[in-house]
Amino acid sequence: MISDSANQEAFVWVWLPSEIKPVVAGRLAANGDDLLFNYARSYLGKKSAISLYEPELPLREGVLPLLNGLHMPSCIRDAAPDAWGRRVIINRKQGAKGQDIDTTELDELTYLLESGSDRIGALDFQRSPTDYVPRETATASLDEMQNAATKVEKGIPLTPGLDAALLHGSSIGGARPKVLIEADNKKYVAKFSSQNDLYNVVKAEYIAMRLAAHVGIDTAQVSLQHVAGKDVILVERFDRNKAKDGWHRRAMVSALTLLELDEMMARYASYEDLATIIRHRFIEPTKTLKELFSRMLFNVLCGNTDDHARNHSAYWDGQGLSLTPAYDICPQGRAGGEAGQAMLITDEERLSRIAVCLKAAPAFRLRADEAFSIVKHQINTIRDKWPTVCAEANLTEVDRDFLWRRQFLNRFAFEGAQPELEELIAK
Repeated sequence: MISDSANQEAFVWVWLPSEIKPVVAGRLAANGDDLLFNYARSYLGKKSAISLYEPELPLREGVLPLLNGLHMPSCIRDAAPDAWGRRVIINRKQGAKGQDIDTTELDELTYLLESGSDRIGALDFQRSPTDYVPRETATASLDEMQNAATKVEKGIPLTPGLDAALLHGSSIGGARPKVLIEADNKKYVAKFSSQNDLYNVVKAEYIAMRLAAHVGIDTAQVSLQHVAGKDVILVERFDRNKAKDGWHRRAMVSALTLLELDEMMARYASYEDLATIIRHRFIEPTKTLKELFSRMLFNVLCGNTDDHARNHSAYWDGQGLSLTPAYDICPQGRAGGEAGQAMLITDEERLSRIAVCLKAAPAFRLRADEAFSIVKHQINTIRDKWPTVCAEANLTEVDRDFLWRRQFLNRFAFEGAQPELEELIAK
């Protein structure tokens, strides 16, 4: 592992609810292979202080123990860059050599301290406990950003201006090329096509997100743009609210954090276990359980098998939890008919089938007839809205044929389900 010897600690800064300026919350320090956190006394003395997340980091003095199996607090790991952001940082630090360096080669403190400050959620990381200096970056046009993203994928060093602009989006999660932009008093995640795409992934995600909204799922707002000969999807950020003199940031935690897991244990993440947490800890649990069931089912129906636990999140206000809008709903390529979801659906079952979702219905406080009604509604809506949404995306006939019944309403999803569901598609 390539480690920066100067990075033995980082100070965690947080935007408290309704505030536009951050305060130092505590210190994250290396202890062997672990990163341990303790709150600052100044923070504990604030009447407005909230825990970064409970039960993981309760408001109390001293170094806080890690949960079993974790090497750093998961709610802090949520604010770290994932595959794409790490690749940007490696490209910045290593140049052309970075193409051959695995993203696990740099230590976590380096990723936290080198990534952009406008990260998802309400946290940021600094070398100082007293002076907050945001790593704000230069701006560039979307076509320049698209070209810069392509260069990073190829391991080509960037000019200083483009390097700074692309760094701005290095703190957000996911594996695909993306940047952060601001326009019309709103903030967006701009996602680009990748040189490795075998089909129009950007338009497929747009279509999935729009259809999810049509079936009644609470989704992030999306739009499409065509830049430098390629498609770009803009996803409006739901963790930012514009204020008179700045931006409010909303604290968030991933389902991986809720389930007390890390990346190495992600394969054990389960919709059923997440439903249990919702029943006990979420605001409006009954409504939220129906929403989560609908999202799980839609992932199966649209072919999104990348529904891992970092692609589900909840707002945290220091007291309670509530689901964020859905995001990263993107149909995945299929080598064959059979597919499985990234998260377990019920017990040890993860096959991408309607029948498995219906079997899990009781965990979501849904009667069999209620769950079946949701299935029929989603199938009917996807079928009816498909031509309209494809037209919105200006999707070619070739791409429509590629996605229909392969990703969207894929045939494997209907195996073992009631025959009348398959008949709905032909209506």
